[in-house]
Amino acid sequence: MKRSLKTAADLDVDRIRANLEKVRKETDAACRRAGRGPGEVEILAAAKYVAPDGLTALAEAGINLIGENRAQDLVVKHSLHGDRFTWDFIGHLQSNKVRQILPLVRLIHSVDSLSAVAEIDLRTNGPTPTNVLLEVNIGQEEGKYGIIPSEVDRFLEEAKKYLKVNFTGLMTMPPLAADPEVVRPAFAALRRMASRLSREWRGRYQFHHLSMGTSHDFAVAVEEGATIIRVGGALFE
Repeated sequence: MKRSLKTAADLDVDRIRANLEKVRKETDAACRRAGRGPGEVEILAAAKYVAPDGLTALAEAGINLIGENRAQDLVVKHSLHGDRFTWDFIGHLQSNKVRQILPLVRLIHSVDSLSAVAEIDLRTNGPTPTNVLLEVNIGQEEGKYGIIPSEVDRFLEEAKKYLKVNFTGLMTMPPLAADPEVVRPAFAALRRMASRLSREWRGRYQFHHLSMGTSHDFAVAVEEGATIIRVGGALFE
């Protein structure tokens, strides 16, 4: 069933503010359990199901980082709210949408094709490269977006010639599971991959960002090294 968009009338600022504080506390607690500092993790509000006018409530509740899944939604929402938020793109990246996305976001989480890398390289103006994350299909699930682990090194070898594209980390959506502990090994595997790639690609890329964990499993993701968690329902429901 298609979920309806939450409009301004559906969203309660005080409730969102309380939810945000709860997520922050749980994130900070997970950081402490892992021996990490609480400031190491960003809370990204995944706003796929929030209507353009609903973003006002998010801003008033103290949310400052928004993740959008679709280029057309990003364009509309950015035109209305602009500098009220920092914007990331977290949905499947189509090469023909790069032109719309690129000027509006600080980070693209979902690069998984060389055609997208080439288009980002082409559309990046000025001397500063565009920062992106490599999406990894860590569970090697059929029909799911992302590079499978055995192909990551080959992909990076082919992508390295595009000097205006800078991989700064990894993103994943692990297999669905009712128990967050079931996906802990997937998060741990992504962290180990990022550590290895940081060593092997030193001087070209730095894989210091890990975008992983959603409303259901973000605490486990943080314990395993997430630096950005993508949270929707835990903030808006």
